[in-house]
Amino acid sequence: MYRLILYYLVGLLIVAIIFSFMGILPYDPIELTFSTVFIIAVCLTTNIVFSRVFDAPTNVESVYITALILALIISPLKSSTDPNYFSLAIWASVWAMASKYILAVKKKHVFNPAAFAMALTALTINQSASWWIGSLPMMPFVLLGGILLTRKIVRFDLVTGFLAGALITILGIGLTRNADLVATFGKALIYSPLLFFAFVMLTEPLTTPPNRVLRIIYGALVGFLFSPTTHIGSFYFTPELALVAGNIFSYAVSSKEKLILELDKKLMVAADTYDFLFKSDRKLSFKPGQYLEWTLGHRHPDNRGNRRYFTIASSPTEEKLRIGVKSYQKASTFKNFMMSMTAGDKIVASQLAGDFVLPKNKNCKLVFMAGGIGITPFRSMIKYLLDKNE
Repeated sequence: MYRLILYYLVGLLIVAIIFSFMGILPYDPIELTFSTVFIIAVCLTTNIVFSRVFDAPTNVESVYITALILALIISPLKSSTDPNYFSLAIWASVWAMASKYILAVKKKHVFNPAAFAMALTALTINQSASWWIGSLPMMPFVLLGGILLTRKIVRFDLVTGFLAGALITILGIGLTRNADLVATFGKALIYSPLLFFAFVMLTEPLTTPPNRVLRIIYGALVGFLFSPTTHIGSFYFTPELALVAGNIFSYAVSSKEKLILELDKKLMVAADTYDFLFKSDRKLSFKPGQYLEWTLGHRHPDNRGNRRYFTIASSPTEEKLRIGVKSYQKASTFKNFMMSMTAGDKIVASQLAGDFVLPKNKNCKLVFMAGGIGITPFRSMIKYLLDKNE
């Protein structure tokens, strides 16, 4: 998933550079390229410093993703002596990386890094993002790639909730002001960062609620605050402030856990299929059938990255966390590294989520059907039912 977002952002920048060469976008292609490389360099350097200071595992893909988001919303360099650009780019890049470590609870960051950084720059040095990606020439590419991305990560509920909340608010305010609703609707979709914001920033996994209902509420809340006319007294919201406010709601209703797990044992349970049992220094509270995001900080990951989603195969009644993993001949670097793990090796698990759980009605009769490694959620459920005498 992270690699897909990275490809999407790189694709948007390539299109923007080409359009700059052709004069379709009002930017110098060389300066746009330099601006992107500069932000990436600052983000990488800052991330290395903070990861060593806090002795925390890091994911270089997330660094690139945050850097590219900043490059797509901060206006490119206008000249080599442009002080406004350098102050904004450096300040935003440093705080985007710093927020992942400083503003983290139990090693899980609370705010979308790019949104928090841009909100902070507006408050501290009075400079804001231009959101230049929200333009007519870029809109078809943002829309097409965004739909494919949202389909892949199964977040149409979140995006739909956001778009509904934002457009209803924008059109409602326009109606009270006797504005041209068709023109208002068109400007909101074509000449604003609405779509890029929805597809890329809103859907960041680490700041998204864990189930469908909460995701829809989260999206609608951010959508309501996203409108430039939404305000509390004389305080007006910006897109980044809307997302920061939404992040607070998401944190309040989401799992706070980010576990550093130690491998206890690896068991072969079928041909090329293994169970991994992990020890944790604290108990994880979860429902049978839910899943976690697992991160292995191995070097030189392939294009599938170093994160995976695995269902928890153990029951909440068991002491150790168990996952089932199927290995293949042409496995990814993640799977190969995982298969080479021995007792005592560590892995990071976070982002507890999932709606595929047991029904609340305990009298409901259940039929379980699975193929191959798809048995893992049922193993968790059945073990739980047995242990609870249900």
